Amino acid sequence: QVQLVESGGGTVQPGGSLRLSCTVSGTSYSTMCVAWFRQGPGKERKEVVAAIYAGTDRKYYTGSLRGRFPISQDKAKNTVYLQMNNLSPEDTANYYCAAADRAGYCPDLYERNFAFWGQGTQVTVSS
Repeated sequence: QVQLVESGGGTVQPGGSLRLSCTVSGTSYSTMCVAWFRQGPGKERKEVVAAIYAGTDRKYYTGSLRGRFPISQDKAKNTVYLQMNNLSPEDTANYYCAAADRAGYCPDLYERNFAFWGQGTQVTVSS
C-alpha cells in the first residue's frame, strides 16, 4: 500500500522560508513521479507546484509557479523536498504531495494523473 507522509508546514512571516518533505513508502520508489500541489483558501482546484521523477532525478516546473520553489530528493530516504523561500501571503495554502507510478517520466501534471496522495500540510504566510 503506497503511503505519502508530508511534513514541514507551518506559519511564517512574509519573506520567510520553509522546506516541505514527502516520504514515500509501500512501493518501488525509483519508478515514482512525485509532485507537489497546493490548494489555496477558497480555491476549487489544486495548483501544481513542481514534480520530480525519482529514477532519473528529472525535475518538472510548470504553470504560474515555474521554478520558484525548487524540488529535490534524497533517494536513500525515499523523500522528496520542496524548498520555499521568500514566501508571500499569496503562498498560503494546503500543500499536498502526490505520486504516480510510471515508467521513465512524469505524466502530465494534472491531479487526475496522480493516484496516490498525502494528507496535506498547511502553510500560512502572515505577519
